[in-house]
Amino acid sequence: MIDRTLLITVSGLDAPGLTSAIFEALAPSPVVVIDMEQLVVRGHLTLAIAVEIDPSVGDSEAPTVLDSVRKDVRLAASARNMEVTTRPVALLEADHSPEKFQVIVMGSPLHPECISIVTSTIAKHGGNLDRIHRVADYPVTAIRLEGSGVAPSALRRPLAEVSARCQVDISVQDVALEARGQYLVVLDVDSTLIQDEVVDLLGDLAGVGSQVSEITQAAMNGDLDFAQSLEARVKLLAGSPATLLEQVGKMVTLTPGARTLCRTLNRLGYRIVLVSGGFTNVIEPIAKDLGVYAFRANTLEISDGKITGKLVGPIIDREGKRQALIDFATQLNIPKRRTIAIGDGANDIDMISEAGLGVAFNAKLALRESADTTVNVPYLDSVLYLLGITRDEIVRSDRERAN
Repeated sequence: MIDRTLLITVSGLDAPGLTSAIFEALAPSPVVVIDMEQLVVRGHLTLAIAVEIDPSVGDSEAPTVLDSVRKDVRLAASARNMEVTTRPVALLEADHSPEKFQVIVMGSPLHPECISIVTSTIAKHGGNLDRIHRVADYPVTAIRLEGSGVAPSALRRPLAEVSARCQVDISVQDVALEARGQYLVVLDVDSTLIQDEVVDLLGDLAGVGSQVSEITQAAMNGDLDFAQSLEARVKLLAGSPATLLEQVGKMVTLTPGARTLCRTLNRLGYRIVLVSGGFTNVIEPIAKDLGVYAFRANTLEISDGKITGKLVGPIIDREGKRQALIDFATQLNIPKRRTIAIGDGANDIDMISEAGLGVAFNAKLALRESADTTVNVPYLDSVLYLLGITRDEIVRSDRERAN
């Protein structure tokens, strides 16, 4: 059988005009482009082009055409100090497999052994990698692997085991979780968006800190029902001046990367909502400062300038957080598959499980076991990389804002 296809691979130091020069060399020949991919890593370019001889050219003329293509491309490449390899390539149909996935691996540092284990695990479960590229190199290294042949759901559990074994963060997503359409990001507040537990800070100021913290820890670990634990902690605050809430508002500290996360998502058109088991009195100023779409939290009852030890309205507990995600998604007409929930404690489990992508951020064990992916570095903006948003996009967005 006569070869009528050719795979051309060009590599070398990148410079403006290289790609156009290669295609200019191909232009006079009776060939059509059937596939191509270009990648630049640290200034080194690799360009792969698959061409097929035009059907109007007979088989007897095919070898001459391919020889001419090889010669013209090599001359164009050598003039720019590029290397070229060529070989026949099987004319396969384009991959239309419905099973497509993307895996994002993030670590600080990221070792070759880890990449080997991840890629072999994907292959073991029937996945074929089509593309690998860097998402970020600061403050963590993150790479995205795109492929087909296996459903994302079949990869999540095996790669979760790899994540724990290699001590890296791994996110598995359906490629259909894609760039088109609006997303909803639901963020827990205490120990996620901020570094503090607000009720613990209130307890410290009210002189009952140790008692409150002990209940908080048990609730976050899943050892106590959250609603009952919250009521018990709030009861300990009874009689304290309401001015403590203002004091706590000045004490809370945003998690590193929180402002970058919200700023970037806002610019990209994501809708961010804060859903918290904390208190509206403290969360509302934070929500305004970060420009989020909305928030839902608990409200402390205040009477005669004092905290009564009771709550006003329904308690935002595990079920309340899950329902908040559903409510906001419905309100904004955003499908479940494009919802993202981020939290750290056991009271986030239902919300995380409901979301299209559930992220456990420096989380307790109970939540890590329920999440789609974990983030174990202390930078909240690292979540952006798991969403496929690159460091370059973040920097470019900040530059545009500055201008």
